[in-house]
Amino acid sequence: MEVRAYSEAVPFITTDGSTIRSLLDLSVAPVANHSLAEATLPAAGQTERHHHKVSEEMYYLLEGQGRMEIDGVERDVAPGDAVLIPVGTWHQITNTGSGDLRFLCTCAPPWTAEDTYFGG
Repeated sequence: MEVRAYSEAVPFITTDGSTIRSLLDLSVAPVANHSLAEATLPAAGQTERHHHKVSEEMYYLLEGQGRMEIDGVERDVAPGDAVLIPVGTWHQITNTGSGDLRFLCTCAPPWTAEDTYFGG
């Protein structure tokens, strides 16, 4: 059995200002088919637009307000919304609220830095 407490997930800040907590991924657990992380964007923050050639990704919004863009299509998102990000699609999420935007991220197969491509 693999159980990790939230407090065990050491947060790190990415180059775009997102705070990431890897909850269950290849760096901390013997995962085989997917990964789970929490992301937090400050007010007016946004992720750097990117895509994954191998992993399918999903976001589940926990707190705040945002705008999700996938391959040029935009939609407002809020707590309780789940977003499917198909393999190979360019995507970016922007915090449109006044507080933090917090969401869970899952990837299958597990997220790796080598499968994250920027510049689109």
